[in-house]
Amino acid sequence: MLVARMRRLALLFFLIPAIQVSASVDSLFTSSVTYCSEPDALLIQQFDVVYFQTNSSIWFNISAASVEANVSVSANIMLNVYGMHPVNFTLDLCSLFNGALCPLPTYNFTGSDSIPLPSSLGVNGKIPSIAFQIPDLEAYAQLTLTDVTTGELKACVQATLSNGWSAHQVAVEWATGALALLALLSAIWYSQSPDALAPYRLFDLFYLFQWAASTALLDLNYSSVYTAFATNFSWALGLFPASATSPIQLSINNMRHLTGGNMADATSGSAVALVNRKLSPYNAVVTSLASYQTTNLATETLAALGNLTTRDSVLLASSSSVHELDNAGFVQLVTATSSNVLQAGVPIYVEYVGIATANAFMTVFLVTLMVLAIVTATLALGYGVMALATRQARYTNFLRQKELYPAFACAWLLRVCIIALTPVSIFALYQWTLEDSWLSILLSVVLLLVVLGYLSFSTFHVVRLAIRATPYALYTQPKTITAYGPLFALYHSERYFASIPFLVGILVKAIFIAFAQANGEVQVISILVIECAIFAHLLYFRPYKTRGADILATYLALTRVICSGLLIAFIQTLNVSAIPRVAIGIVIAVIISVAVIVMFVNTLVNLGLIKMPARLRRRKAPSSDGSNLEKGDKEEDVAGRPNNPTPERNIPLDPNVNQPFPESPSEIVTEEHSVYSEESGSTTLGSLLPRRWSLQPSAGSHSRTPSQSQYSSTHGSSPRHSHPPSPLYPQPASHSRQPTIDEHGPIAF
Repeated sequence: MLVARMRRLALLFFLIPAIQVSASVDSLFTSSVTYCSEPDALLIQQFDVVYFQTNSSIWFNISAASVEANVSVSANIMLNVYGMHPVNFTLDLCSLFNGALCPLPTYNFTGSDSIPLPSSLGVNGKIPSIAFQIPDLEAYAQLTLTDVTTGELKACVQATLSNGWSAHQVAVEWATGALALLALLSAIWYSQSPDALAPYRLFDLFYLFQWAASTALLDLNYSSVYTAFATNFSWALGLFPASATSPIQLSINNMRHLTGGNMADATSGSAVALVNRKLSPYNAVVTSLASYQTTNLATETLAALGNLTTRDSVLLASSSSVHELDNAGFVQLVTATSSNVLQAGVPIYVEYVGIATANAFMTVFLVTLMVLAIVTATLALGYGVMALATRQARYTNFLRQKELYPAFACAWLLRVCIIALTPVSIFALYQWTLEDSWLSILLSVVLLLVVLGYLSFSTFHVVRLAIRATPYALYTQPKTITAYGPLFALYHSERYFASIPFLVGILVKAIFIAFAQANGEVQVISILVIECAIFAHLLYFRPYKTRGADILATYLALTRVICSGLLIAFIQTLNVSAIPRVAIGIVIAVIISVAVIVMFVNTLVNLGLIKMPARLRRRKAPSSDGSNLEKGDKEEDVAGRPNNPTPERNIPLDPNVNQPFPESPSEIVTEEHSVYSEESGSTTLGSLLPRRWSLQPSAGSHSRTPSQSQYSSTHGSSPRHSHPPSPLYPQPASHSRQPTIDEHGPIAF
């Protein structure tokens, strides 16, 4: 009964959004307003308009003023939807209202009302129903006033339109942030073991978010829906949504202006208003504003327009629709030669999240400092707790952990640097191209050198140890694998260098994103080549210790290759139409969303909250440690056959324990004793065991001394082990530990 009730509640929960959608009114409203020419005859302070499809009516809230006297104008109204012009007509204002608008009276107009549109206009038939449902609609309306005598342009106003649907959702930001927090907590919990998977999957998850956001930083003509989708992951780059009045942004503005910065601050209105008109959502072809098609309306249409103030069949604007309107406030002038135009790439992306272009790096810098401060304080607190615990006699087991704590702290600083590499490298290098504030440039150099310096030092230490000794030494020294494990612990010993191409690829992509902002073709092709190289590297070397890890890494690399290839459709010189670009943007968003879901499931599997189905397991001995569920296995290991000892499967041991010791008393008595005696068939390093099919020891070469018989009787009944007797495995039968990533278990990614 309880389960049935829970199912009904869950069904009701999922039906609530559908009920809300069906109850909403299909409408279009203005989201931003700008001048597209010098405002000579018309000044606008507010221009909010809502069109309701139900009865083809308009609600408006306009505050405007006509400032030039003795001007007779005609009005051209043009609607651009995904580069098409379903509405484009001209009104002769002198023929309306018995000539009351000719010449154009000079007065202020401030009013709000709802009016029905004449059916003769056929507006409903010209606007497809999908325009009210598709997210991030790419449409704008343009009003131009032209002097009927001289043909001179007197006013031009553009207003972008929206239907209220968007691929950018605050809920998605919180959901991805919660997933990252869950991965962080699991990484902290399992980071005591260098073989635990959760700390390594933390970077994979963060990099997926960062890469998804960075795909919208190129000089491409993205569809609006994809740009909005990519802003859901802006927080992973350190670009948390802000406003023009944010204290942090105001402080950055003040710092820039005091240190030679002269670039514009973030706009208080919608950033869509400042987008280059060649790009989405405008998709406008650069033509003369006076060259739009002029069409005289029928006499009955003009007569109907003369009675616009009637209130017959008026649909009142709902409070929710009015709340969504964007009050333009200060209407800006945006032309092809304006200095405030937002170009494709970093400017549009950062302005969409409420951050000025010149403030992007400083925002990342401050966020990085905050993260480093939190990590440092947490590590210092942990060391203090460890030091206090070791003073108590009952906490003697913490002595070993205290010795490794500096290496543990170095590992977490290394993880922070790896995660910070993508945003720091992109925005630090991009700051050099702005030439805005000398202090911002100086801080970008310092931060980039710190991050790259620590990563380079760690990588150099790993490579040097592997070359001077052997790659296996990286896995046998506890301090090395604890401190630098994030760089190599997941890989086979002979593939310890597998992370180097990946880190170099991140840096090279950042260079192209920052320094090739004026050439989208170079950016896309270069990034696609880099992603293909990383994908080929994974296919050829298969560096991970488990098959599941190889599959996951290959899948994520393939996702990046496919999405990078699809970005070619956004190259501006290809002139791909708006609708195909929207479809491609949605496809990329779906592919990235699937990858996010895969990483979410992987996080739950690594936490032990989800168990893989039994039919997918190759071995029925799953680990009890939830952090080690990402395992692979070979077909020959299905029956549980023990693995032979190899350097790859070597378990890091304490150097104090890994010491040779005598195994027989005869080795202590005399040093001249022969190592092997052919007569007795014995050895001081162990006794020769009888053949498996022999029930009794044979005579002759298999005869034993009494001491050897005593040893054989003691150990003869012990089970057969996969490792030969050696100082590394003194008591294999009584030793118990948690499985590691070197061992095999159920399949997971």
